[in-house]
Amino acid sequence: MTHHLILGAGPAGIIAAETLRKRAPQDRITVVGDEREAPYSRMAIPYLLIGNVDEKGTWLRKSPTHLSDLQINLVQASATAVDAAKRVVQLDNGESLSFDTLLIATGSHPVKPPVSGIDSDGVHHCWTLNDARAIMALAKPGARVLQLGAGFIGCIIMEALAARGVKLSVVEMGDRMVPRMMGPTAGGMIREWCEAKGVEVHTGTRLESIKPGKPLTATLSGGEQIEADLVISAAGVRPAIGFLEGSGITCLQGVLTDEHMQTNVTGIYAAGDCAEAFDKISGKTIVSAIQPNAAEQARVAALNMLGQRTSLPGVTQINVLDTLGLISASFGNWEGEPGGEHVELTDTAAHRHLSLQFKDDVLVGCNCVGWTEHVGVMRGLVEGQVKLGTWKDALLADPTRLMDAYLASGQGQGQWSGAADERRR
Repeated sequence: MTHHLILGAGPAGIIAAETLRKRAPQDRITVVGDEREAPYSRMAIPYLLIGNVDEKGTWLRKSPTHLSDLQINLVQASATAVDAAKRVVQLDNGESLSFDTLLIATGSHPVKPPVSGIDSDGVHHCWTLNDARAIMALAKPGARVLQLGAGFIGCIIMEALAARGVKLSVVEMGDRMVPRMMGPTAGGMIREWCEAKGVEVHTGTRLESIKPGKPLTATLSGGEQIEADLVISAAGVRPAIGFLEGSGITCLQGVLTDEHMQTNVTGIYAAGDCAEAFDKISGKTIVSAIQPNAAEQARVAALNMLGQRTSLPGVTQINVLDTLGLISASFGNWEGEPGGEHVELTDTAAHRHLSLQFKDDVLVGCNCVGWTEHVGVMRGLVEGQVKLGTWKDALLADPTRLMDAYLASGQGQGQWSGAADERRR
């Protein structure tokens, strides 16, 4: 009997296991998850902090016996090593599991910044249900909270903390908020919005040290000291692939995969936040740590694990963010490409910003703040690599004509139906 082994019980791992079971009713399937919880979505944790869901509301599937009902074995342990040649995985509970096919879907882990006192009581990441429980115990209305990091994940956490009524200060080492998603104008606009909502924002600033105690005392790079009842470290994440060292599986930023999500070792695949896959827009391999990409990668990997040859259409850098009610989005190469053309439109008073990046007559990237009318159209033009023809010049003259350009240019390229639906809504 073929044994499919999946490392990781997040969205990618669970979707892959379900796909395998649906297509191979008799095969043996094992999922290894490193938390003593029912499989859950990290993206639901902010909703837990706000109080919109309880802990069961974070579960990936409603039933706690979902996997066992499908005759999928869940092992609660961590992989410590993989021997690709012998096709064996070592676990931290002393067990070893052999496999016929392997999917690496171990996701990411938080970056631990090199800050003195980062391990003090009252300092937490916001990554696991255990983290969420600790944060909810401390983030009471009026509590002083210092958050390290104002990137994409940091802004999502900030939204949840603000809803809990805390007094919030944010420290970001970059020169603007969400620096990997927004340029200086847009990032500055998001900062101004947050400050108007009562959040104290420090950009271009490092957290130098944390002095233990109640309260904690944080020292910033400018010398300022901030007292806090809770410090949250949201300084970014990295693929959880350290256990693959010496395995024979090629890793760059993540686990390197081909268009079938297969690694350099036949029968071993990767999907989700730990996988590095080809981005057709940039022409490079990237780690695209968003759930829609993880789900599609898992499906493609699972089908290939069963010998059903399937290719990933590609991954795209997609981010849509709600920061205290201000919606922003970025797609593709939002910073532009050498030799490309660029247009942007800013309405500071209305907190609206739109930036479009072109290479030849193709929109290769864009981002926006407060300009939510045509987010689906932006994504469609970037992902579809739609040739705009003369519509590129029209957009350079008036970037708000995205819908017209999408309908006119995409119709002949099979890209227009979704935009038409959006217009009707």
